[in-house]
Amino acid sequence: MQKILVLNSGSSSMKFQLLAMPSEKVIASGMVDRIGQEDALIKLKGESGQLTEKGDFKNHQIALNKVAQWLTEGVLNSPEEIAAIGHRVVHGGSHFKEPTLIRGAVKSKIKELFGLAPLHNPANLEGIEVAEKVFPTAIQVAVFDTAFHQSIPEKAYRYAIQKKMADEEGIRLYGFHGTSHQYVSRQATDHLKNPAAKMVILHLGNGCSATAVYNGQSVDHSLGFGPLSGLVMGSRSGDIDPSVLLYLLKKGYSEKELSDLLNRQSGMLGLTGESDLREIIRKNEAGDQECKLALELNTYRIKKYIGAYAAALNGLDALVFTAGIGENSALIRELVCREMEFLGIAIDPSKNEKGEIEIQADESKVKVLVIPTNEELEIARQTYQLI
Repeated sequence: MQKILVLNSGSSSMKFQLLAMPSEKVIASGMVDRIGQEDALIKLKGESGQLTEKGDFKNHQIALNKVAQWLTEGVLNSPEEIAAIGHRVVHGGSHFKEPTLIRGAVKSKIKELFGLAPLHNPANLEGIEVAEKVFPTAIQVAVFDTAFHQSIPEKAYRYAIQKKMADEEGIRLYGFHGTSHQYVSRQATDHLKNPAAKMVILHLGNGCSATAVYNGQSVDHSLGFGPLSGLVMGSRSGDIDPSVLLYLLKKGYSEKELSDLLNRQSGMLGLTGESDLREIIRKNEAGDQECKLALELNTYRIKKYIGAYAAALNGLDALVFTAGIGENSALIRELVCREMEFLGIAIDPSKNEKGEIEIQADESKVKVLVIPTNEELEIARQTYQLI
């Protein structure tokens, strides 16, 4: 048995799971939220008990030191028991296609990619550097969100701009949520008992994405150069005509204002003033017309991607819902699958409300699946396989 620690470091948060491999037993898990703020909150859960407390975690190192202290006091005899640490790294560019042992050159390359993922890669690198100090004997492994999408063919990842500029600046579709899509595609393939299945996987959470999968490989994906395009998200716009941005630039909006608009003030938040889907659904049920329109707009965009990817795949065996909204919102699933009979998609209302693994109606030609994602387990598996 080897103990693998999985770290997911965000700009102001840090999630972790400690797993025993290869049994995949979760020994402990938790998160530190609002790092850098006075009201930071830590929640930890393990075999020896739970801990929830507020504290002044000024940076990631203080947060991880607290996690390490808690682990060694009740879960581990010493930090040396951890064989390896698997780090989620959001952007690997076109350089990283598989899990990678972290060396100096790897950290330098992650740093070079800061410009492509300014909200994520700096925090990911900080998590790596902190973990190296706190767990000096553990093997450090990077698992990249973009890696699963390296199988996307050039006809799908190229943008129709000058090739010289695209190559020099690294402008192409990279894709994100890859760890989630990879895990879910494997689970769906096993369930369907069809390794060549044609699937559209919908990762619906605060961030949202759709992936076309064939033979267990990503062949197209809705997020592109950065995590902004495609589906409507909690506070991100999804697809928008570039002319809108050129127009706003001419009107005097700054680069920062446009970035904040698209990343933090758009999506469901921009449409309704709310980013929490539960509140939007509650207001919709109370008759709020803006929330009703937002739900229709959101699910209409998803339908368009399902249709596009069914065409790209030349068929569809399964439609798969995952992540927080995809797994838990029967209403979103119902709205997405409504009036999709021409594609052979129909769901059973009772099965959908229960959130069963298969929610398609008897007459549906396409399997409709609800499969919980588990990015931490996927990272642990890839880390264990590498070491």
